[in-house]
Amino acid sequence: MAVVNPFDPRTIVFAKHAQHVVLVHFPIALFLTAVGFDFAGHWMKKPALEIVARYNLLIAALATVPVVITGLLAWQWQLEGHRLKGLLLQHLVMGLLSSALIWLVWWIHSSARTTEGQTLPAYRLPIEIVAALAVAVTAHLGGFLSGVNGP
Repeated sequence: MAVVNPFDPRTIVFAKHAQHVVLVHFPIALFLTAVGFDFAGHWMKKPALEIVARYNLLIAALATVPVVITGLLAWQWQLEGHRLKGLLLQHLVMGLLSSALIWLVWWIHSSARTTEGQTLPAYRLPIEIVAALAVAVTAHLGGFLSGVNGP
């Protein structure tokens, strides 16, 4: 059995799934924090918190790009592109849906602020809740796939 050095750069760069597992935490944390700021800003009538939310949403949306890419690469490398089924398929579908919803929420925030003085539409809050639930389900499924949530 070959001994793997966890600090060897080749192990870090060329591990077939390591990048996805590490990168996925950034959009999750940024998005959920943005939703928290947005709800707080809406509830307390503090536009500054909504601005903070918008910037967090932008970074979260951008962070989904490498996460999706590394997830697809892990599928290709580990399963050699075989057809997905079960938890892997559910995780892929939910991951793509979560990414799309994060981009949608950012777009709603961004487009509402293009006109000076325009307020954010109230319908964004239920969409943010749905997106947060989609992110949570995706993360939960990923935890089972990684072995964190089960055998």
